[in-house]
Amino acid sequence: MEVIRTHILSKHYGSTHAADKISIHVNQGEIYGFLGLNGAGKTTLIRMLLGMIQPDQGEIFLFGQKLDNTFQRWNDIGYLVETPHAYPNLSVLDNLRVFYKLRNLHNPKLIDIILEKLKLEKYRHSPAKVLSLGNQQRLGLAKALMHRPQLHILDEPINGLDPEGIVEVRNLLNELTQNGSTILLSSHILGEISKVANRIGIVHEGKLIRELDTEALLSQLQKKLIVGTHNNTAAIKILADAGYHATLANNNLIELSDQQAIQFPERISRILVEHDIPLHLLSTFTEDLEMYFLRTIKASKNN
Repeated sequence: MEVIRTHILSKHYGSTHAADKISIHVNQGEIYGFLGLNGAGKTTLIRMLLGMIQPDQGEIFLFGQKLDNTFQRWNDIGYLVETPHAYPNLSVLDNLRVFYKLRNLHNPKLIDIILEKLKLEKYRHSPAKVLSLGNQQRLGLAKALMHRPQLHILDEPINGLDPEGIVEVRNLLNELTQNGSTILLSSHILGEISKVANRIGIVHEGKLIRELDTEALLSQLQKKLIVGTHNNTAAIKILADAGYHATLANNNLIELSDQQAIQFPERISRILVEHDIPLHLLSTFTEDLEMYFLRTIKASKNN
């Protein structure tokens, strides 16, 4: 079942294309990572999904129903958009009580459960304004998750969290999907999204420039074999004669992108040693996720 589907969704502010014909679909039980630099259009899409702003073009379907004035399933959706907002002078508990009333919930235990799950119990009676940035984020997540929605739309949910908190949120998201929930997760941090998302959509300047599953993403990371010798000119010629494409990088090291070289680096070592070219470096380099992200964006600009 498709929980989210958008069709050529667009939103313009003057000459700025905040969203430009974006079509995505998110299936039940899936974590969809929506990835882009700050200002890429992620929050605009989320605000349209939540009915906060109207698109200039296109359609939105949630749970198979068109998002229009007749849509009634808002209590099946939990969300966190940009920075978490709270009533600063109210305690954490009273903030959650307000949202409990607004959601028209009927199980008071939900408040205690979410306080414990997000480790806010000891701040129960603390005013929201004294919370650290990380705990303000936890409170925002508590309001988004307390009513146990079927769809979670979370904009930069790990902002302000320490490493322990990031791992806790990651585990929580996985737990939610195991229980049947669906999550749209936006972030500018590719490394973190890749750890939880089943599929990733990369957006830049309002356009969806690439959509792929996480396994496909990892397979597209560039790999190279790095070789260091004291006679790079001779080494490159020897490798070329052996059928390898070797180039000299700016750091005075030899790079090979041939799959055979990457998979069997010992062959490169043997060839050079047999020609009296000793090595002082032989290592495999794999592009990190952030480099892939920036490379993808650069390629989209050149198209």
